[in-house]
Amino acid sequence: MAGSNPSNGFVRAMRKVYNPIGFQKGYNFTLWFIFAGALFGFTLARLQYLSIGGVFKEGSSPGEWFYLRKGHERIGITLHLATILPAGFLVVFQFVPLIRYKLLLFHRINGYVIILLLLLANVGALMIARHSFGGEFETQVFAGLLAIMTTVGSILAYINIKRLQIDQHRAWMIRTWFYAGSIITLRIIMIISTLIISKAGGYYQAMPCDKISFMFEDDQTGFRDSFPACFAANGTMNGWVAVNADFAENVAQIGASLNVTFGTAGWLALAMHAIGVEIYLHLTPKEGNRLRTVSYQRQLEAGFRHPGSAGITSDRWGDADIWQPPSRGTGAEVAKTMSPE
Repeated sequence: MAGSNPSNGFVRAMRKVYNPIGFQKGYNFTLWFIFAGALFGFTLARLQYLSIGGVFKEGSSPGEWFYLRKGHERIGITLHLATILPAGFLVVFQFVPLIRYKLLLFHRINGYVIILLLLLANVGALMIARHSFGGEFETQVFAGLLAIMTTVGSILAYINIKRLQIDQHRAWMIRTWFYAGSIITLRIIMIISTLIISKAGGYYQAMPCDKISFMFEDDQTGFRDSFPACFAANGTMNGWVAVNADFAENVAQIGASLNVTFGTAGWLALAMHAIGVEIYLHLTPKEGNRLRTVSYQRQLEAGFRHPGSAGITSDRWGDADIWQPPSRGTGAEVAKTMSPE
């Protein structure tokens, strides 16, 4: 067949790259390379932030260190970075077919470690959500929702694999890390949005004067000149002033421009990833069907009730048609499903 012996030299060359690591479909390798590669690169670039009082302090958004330098928020950011960065590094290997099929013990142990790290990372994220990137209400809700979605996704993936429902385990792990990966897309949207609102003008954020003073550090003269209201009698609202969100001005205004756009960027990124992952899962039904048959075989051998649907499936928990196993006498076809697509 033309598909098995392509005349296209580029396709033949690429198959020599992705076949050895277990990929049989070029589009699966392409998607893995793009999304897993982005997560891998982002994680490696952020590993230096594990130096909380050093690199992270100097590289964080203007004003972030004001709250994160002490108390439970210092614990929260330390816990978050110390868990989500290793999780982001390790999860890339979970989606390599060769590892899943040749190093199954590593895949299992690595999976448990990743789930634990992700849950701890969510705890850390919630500890800092109140003031992270200005602590705007939409930012807090976004952080909470992302934590809920990734936690629920991880739990469902865990339950399904314990019930040998491999197809649903795959789906929920893909969903979970697509949700988590929205934090990368968020930053792209945030930078673009920041430049837009800076150009448009008229966007402000309320900020406490003591935080602004902290941001100016040794340049207290600049602080006084830029925010005279902080020094005037009755010039503030309980110690707070409005800061113009402008990425091209002083440090406080740069911080305000990032804070104003962070929550909106987070919601847009999460929506894009949530929709995108469902499109991917619906466009790859063959892999889901293959794994459903594998699940049936393993659940049958393990003595589960309702083999093929022993986990959390729509035919048992919803109104989908009852899933039917492959017909008897198709042993070759069933055996074929044990190999990855």
